[in-house]
Amino acid sequence: MAPPHVPEILLHLADEAHDLWQRTEDELAEIGLPPPFWAFAWAGGQGLARYILNNPSDVQGKRVLDFASGSGLVAIAAAKAGAAEVIAADIDPFCATAIRLNAEANDVGIKFLGSDCIGADAGWDVVLAGDVFYDKSFADRLMPWFATLKARGAVGDPGRSYMPQAGLEPLAVYEVAVTRALEDALVKRTTVWRFA
Repeated sequence: MAPPHVPEILLHLADEAHDLWQRTEDELAEIGLPPPFWAFAWAGGQGLARYILNNPSDVQGKRVLDFASGSGLVAIAAAKAGAAEVIAADIDPFCATAIRLNAEANDVGIKFLGSDCIGADAGWDVVLAGDVFYDKSFADRLMPWFATLKARGAVGDPGRSYMPQAGLEPLAVYEVAVTRALEDALVKRTTVWRFA
């Protein structure tokens, strides 16, 4: 299906969001696996993907890292916008399959990086991160890394609790339709920020 804010991209997504999320979260917690973030098109990722598709010159001909890629939505947008190389990074091993299937559905090539790349710099021209400020300890790890990548990155965020109040400047704002089963509203105001 196509996420509402980026209808030109097709993804394999969960259609019974609440039941799937609750069931898999409970079952996966028992065996120590993360929740299936990859099964949903989160508001921050949709906003960031829309921004990239609307502003292709930001990625055209460049080497792009989509950090915490999940479903690969933002990586696919970068590939469709003309990036020379797109690397989708996520530590959840299920993302490798989700991203491969979603890239195939959109006829784009994306490389997968399954290791924790926080703190690394492999010379990417652009670093993108959609909806990553949902956890305090994770946000605290990200901001020093993002600060070293300034002028090379953008973040999409729908006002998550741990969104930093400094070190970012707004590029665009979108009203993104979301599922009430996963969010606290039917529409999330999502801002795309540049590392500053």
